[in-house]
Amino acid sequence: MKVSDFDFDLPRQMIAGRPVTPRDSARLLAVGESLGDHSVRDLPELLRPGDLLVLNDTKVIPARLRGRRGEATVEVTLHKQDGARSWRAFAKGSRRLRPGDRIDFAPGFWADVAAKGADGEVSLEFGLEGAAFRQAIERFGQAPLPPYIRRAGGPDARDREDYQTVYARDEGAIAAPTAGLHFTPALFDALEARGIGRVFITLHVGAGTFLPVKATDTRDHRMHSETGTISEESAGAINRARDGGGRIVAVGTTVLRLVESAANDAGRVRPFAGETDLFITPGYRFRAIDLLLTNFHLPKSTLFMLVSAFSGLARMRAAYGHAKEAGYRFYSYGDGCLLWPNPEAAGEGHDGDGDE
Repeated sequence: MKVSDFDFDLPRQMIAGRPVTPRDSARLLAVGESLGDHSVRDLPELLRPGDLLVLNDTKVIPARLRGRRGEATVEVTLHKQDGARSWRAFAKGSRRLRPGDRIDFAPGFWADVAAKGADGEVSLEFGLEGAAFRQAIERFGQAPLPPYIRRAGGPDARDREDYQTVYARDEGAIAAPTAGLHFTPALFDALEARGIGRVFITLHVGAGTFLPVKATDTRDHRMHSETGTISEESAGAINRARDGGGRIVAVGTTVLRLVESAANDAGRVRPFAGETDLFITPGYRFRAIDLLLTNFHLPKSTLFMLVSAFSGLARMRAAYGHAKEAGYRFYSYGDGCLLWPNPEAAGEGHDGDGDE
């Protein structure tokens, strides 16, 4: 399909700069055969006893670092660890960086540029590793907010808490699994009282989530791989819930991609530990996920392509049109939507010539 098929206009003022408080007071658009306006607090009533929420417990690291190369200011965002001291990162002004350059972030905290790649990517070799490195980025790093959330002085102390789920525990992400930002202990209690279970898996959200799609045809885009884990216990819980008639509810596109990567053709989920670069576009046949809770996504993004594959491009265009008219807040700190699958979406994929 053409990437332009997934484009839409959005007024700048509809992009949320801060989350609502409390988190579960965000609005929730139910997207099925019809549209329904709700609150995230209504989620227990929108689901059924026996349904199972699958959540991503990755923890965002303060991956944005500002330093100096001589007299020049350099900003890098770490996105994937390659070794004890080696990280891949995206650097602003990367054209000026050369292998062998040293970037000083703070006294005793520095990195050498080991190599340069495409799209502003560089490989860095840090002078610290292990606990010392973690302590340094905790002290000197910032929350890696997406570029559409603008702060005059960069991400602030409040973002350190806001851009993290309340259940985050496994460090490694450089972007939040934003659908999970809506959950609170009170909401979990209400879901549990309703008989709705939950289980955790881990996908360390990386570059594949937020990099722009520069191709004109979806078949020409390649996702960056991300590291994920589904334990034997979690896989078993997902399979038992389905066997018992419950629906599997993915909390976020990261969960959907990881579970689908681990599922066989019959929808059975196996334990998983490794990399996934699954890129879902219309025409994909979903095997294991029955419902999807997610936020509102960027135009022409891999995430909007994914939700269009799940619920249908026409249905998602209508849903986003309604959301704009109704004043929903968009993107990472914005409101959410609960998506039902559209069986007709499986026929919306591209044909042989890519003109559809």
